[in-house]
Amino acid sequence: MTATDPALTALAQSWCALSLLHGRIETHVERALQSGHGLSTREYSLLDVLSRQHDGEGGHLQMKQVADAVVLSQSATTRLVSRLEDRGLLSRYLCPTDRRGIYTDVTPAGRALLDEARPTNDTALREALDTAAQNPELAPLVQAVETLRTPA
Repeated sequence: MTATDPALTALAQSWCALSLLHGRIETHVERALQSGHGLSTREYSLLDVLSRQHDGEGGHLQMKQVADAVVLSQSATTRLVSRLEDRGLLSRYLCPTDRRGIYTDVTPAGRALLDEARPTNDTALREALDTAAQNPELAPLVQAVETLRTPA
């Protein structure tokens, strides 16, 4: 393929549209979460991911799994965990069966904030998608996102 290959051009245009959709959604949700709850989208995402863990075998996520889930490097995830721990939203403790492992749990204050922020996140996401659906370039991507939803 050459740089002027129509397939490459179409692929690049599609990637740009997807990036634009992501940026618009993230910006809208970020503003709503920051103004309403003092949370960034990354902080919200981290609280959400960690709130879904459970006690028992396989219930806690390793830091690499958490980093992958919130789309950050392990070091950035560790810094984010530390910031939320300093705010009293997360706590860390040693794994009872492997003293090298460290678990991170959402505190009651973190769960309360997450519960309070969830409707804001969901509403902002819906608003951002509805706005993007009005753009002919983004509408097919919004439709694709809509088909990915799984029933509750």
